[in-house]
Amino acid sequence: MEYLEPEDARKKPGLRLALTTGVPGPWGEAAKSIFHVKALQYLPVRQSAGEDNSALLEWTGFRNAPVAIMDDEPARAGWTDILHLAERLAPKPALIPKDVRERATMFGIANEICGEEGLGWNRRHQLLAPMLSLPDAATNPALAMGRTLGVQYGWSPEAAERANNRICQILTFLAEQLSEQKKAGSAYLVGETLSAADLYWATFSAMIEPMAAELNPMPDALRAAYSDQTPEVAAAVDPSLIAHRDFIYRKHLVLPLDF
Repeated sequence: MEYLEPEDARKKPGLRLALTTGVPGPWGEAAKSIFHVKALQYLPVRQSAGEDNSALLEWTGFRNAPVAIMDDEPARAGWTDILHLAERLAPKPALIPKDVRERATMFGIANEICGEEGLGWNRRHQLLAPMLSLPDAATNPALAMGRTLGVQYGWSPEAAERANNRICQILTFLAEQLSEQKKAGSAYLVGETLSAADLYWATFSAMIEPMAAELNPMPDALRAAYSDQTPEVAAAVDPSLIAHRDFIYRKHLVLPLDF
């Protein structure tokens, strides 16, 4: 993917999306998938993991990614804010159900995947545990990025210990939701059509079971970390979840991933 530097992207009109370069960040891939389904054209903007990203911070108020910026509107970094922006810019196809019960279900599922204490959040706790549990974790310069992420996600040994059970709960719930939907004759997590919940699961599933390298050419070290599951998490990954991920990518998204 060709990225603009923040200084250059700031001068451009239209929709811009800051993304972490070189890795398939789940929140970033989710934003990209939403824009793809809605055929929203955007300019990718460079955000570099582990760097201060001062130019992006000066422009948007955020140094992390993803960040969506439309013309001179305030920058949007939260997953709900990015989704609502996309719905406004391209109402069809709708990714937020119109029915109030389906809408509440969709946002509930999405929060379990994307929100604080959700799937991605707790998986980060697990991924940070090996480095932040080291005796010199507080002072080792090589662990600076891990410490920054630890602060961002509220990492602690206690949080890391809780994460395993929380992830298993969410995976079990998603598999049960898919089963109920299948019984009702639907191929999707909510209602009868694609919603943002399906896209969030498809993109965040990489943190649990990445697609093959030819489809998701992530760095080897990241693939090894994402693939390193506890026995409990591995048991909670029902085959239907991976089948649903593959179905969403095959029918609605584009492979291989480009980041």
